[in-house]
Parts: sequence; C-alpha cells; structure tokens
Amino acid sequence: MLGRRQIREKVVQTVYSYYQNPVKFDVLEKNMFSGIEKIYNLYIYQLNFLVALKELAETQIEIGKNKYIKTDADINPNQKFINNQVLIKLEENPERLFFTGQHKQLKWDMHDDMLVKTFQRITAGKRYQDFMKEEGYSFEDDQKFIGKLFLRYIAENDDFQDYLSDKELSWYDDIHIANSMVQKTIGFLKEDEESRTLIKMIKDDEDKTFAAKLLRDTLNNWEINEKKLSERLENWDLERVSLMDKVILATAISELDNFPFTPSRVIINEYIEIAKVFATDRSNIFINGILDKYCKDQNRI
Repeated sequence: MLGRRQIREKVVQTVYSYYQNPVKFDVLEKNMFSGIEKIYNLYIYQLNFLVALKELAETQIEIGKNKYIKTDADINPNQKFINNQVLIKLEENPERLFFTGQHKQLKWDMHDDMLVKTFQRITAGKRYQDFMKEEGYSFEDDQKFIGKLFLRYIAENDDFQDYLSDKELSWYDDIHIANSMVQKTIGFLKEDEESRTLIKMIKDDEDKTFAAKLLRDTLNNWEINEKKLSERLENWDLERVSLMDKVILATAISELDNFPFTPSRVIINEYIEIAKVFATDRSNIFINGILDKYCKDQNRI
C-alpha cells in the first residue's frame, strides 16, 4: 500500500483551493474525496493502457497472419511482448477487470491515436527491439522491461500527460500520484502469486478519518497556525510567505498538534517532499527549518 503522503497532498491541494475559492466545508470535503476517487480512475486508466498495448500487439500479429502475401515474421511472429508475464497478470487482474467493466470510459479504443502512436514509438525503440531479441521468459526481466517502458513512454511522456489532462482536468495535478501507484503495482507483482488486488489511496475508514480530520483541523486553526508561523519567522514578514508555503506549513503544524502518535520527523519529511512537488525550489528548506524549530519549541518528539 501507499503511505499517507498522497492523502496529505490532497489535503494540501484542497486547503489551497479553499483559499483561492472559499466554499462550505461539506462541499470542500466532498470535492476532496471525489478528487481521490478520480486518482483511482486515472490509475486504472493507465493500467488499461499497458493492457491495451498488449492487445494491440496481438491484433498486429493476427493481421500479419491473415495477409495474402506473408513474410516469415508474419508466419512465425515474435510473441515475447504479448507473453510478457507482467502484462498477463495485469490483464487478468480481477479488480481491474471489474472496475473497468463498471467504468467503460476507462477502456482504451484500439484505434485511439495516442495508443497507436505510443505503440509505434515503443516498437521502434532500441529497448523494445533488444528485449524481443533476448531468449527466455524471466519474470524479473519481464518486470524490469515493463517498469522501464511505463516510465519512458507513459510517466515521462509530456504528450501523454497532456492527453490525460484533456480527458479530466483534475488529473493534471495528480498524474505523479497515479504514476507512483502504477510503478508500485508493477514492482509488487510476484511470479508465483496471482494478482488479485490493486492499490487504493483510501484503503480503510482510518485513512478516510485521517483525511477528513486533517482537513478540518487545518481550516479551523488557520489563524492560530499563522500566528505560530509568524512567531518563527526571522527577518521575514508573514505577508511575504507564499500561499502554498503557508498551506503546507499550516497543514503540517495541524498534524503535529493533532496526531501525536506520528513521529515529528516522519511528518516533517512528508511535508518536505510535498513542498518539492507543489512549491518553489527553496521552499522545502524553508519549510524544514520552520517545522524543525516548531517541534523543538514544543518538545515534540
């Protein structure tokens, strides 16, 4: 399972959106959990893309077999890609199949331009061609190949990210979360175990309670936390602190104050990483300094 960083990210995003466009708390909370559900949709959509690449490769093989004039490659096609054990496990995963069956819009059309062009880029690439030449079907090699393929042609593909943003605007800010979920899913697969479950950000009621309480505590104690922040600024005015930095710090301070069983260093490290995603290049240093000082002042372990 993923840790709670992704939940913390959604709380930070939600608090930031509130101070850009204030709404009632129940609406805000509903929007936050709706956003979390959309991340799961994106995650499934990306897994379906990998499966669709396999299906497209199978279609190409069938087309070759049905040609009137066949080459040797058409008669004896290289099936290493379609026999990739990781792709087969993803294809057969019951949770992916069930969820996609309930959300037909997450299934890829075999004629989709993004799918076809990405497949063509993959098959023309040296990594794919080298993989296809290798003999044998090692699960570890299959796993490494799909992991690198996903990173190169999906996670780091700007065109693919733009495509996703056009499908669902909220996905733009959450692509990195879904990417992490897919990479972990690929890495978690075992050769001798059936792939039955997938990753969820909210895995139980405890996670849901954590998200709702952190959001409420951060908003309810905003002025108090601003004062705590202001008291620890050295040669700096609160007005000069960016809104995103204030949101990250206020959320972190709320967690430090209201979730005493989580070690302070864990919380600080989590918000430093969040700052690297959402704030400026030097924000993580600033945020680390403020939170470290706050914990020392409070004797927070």
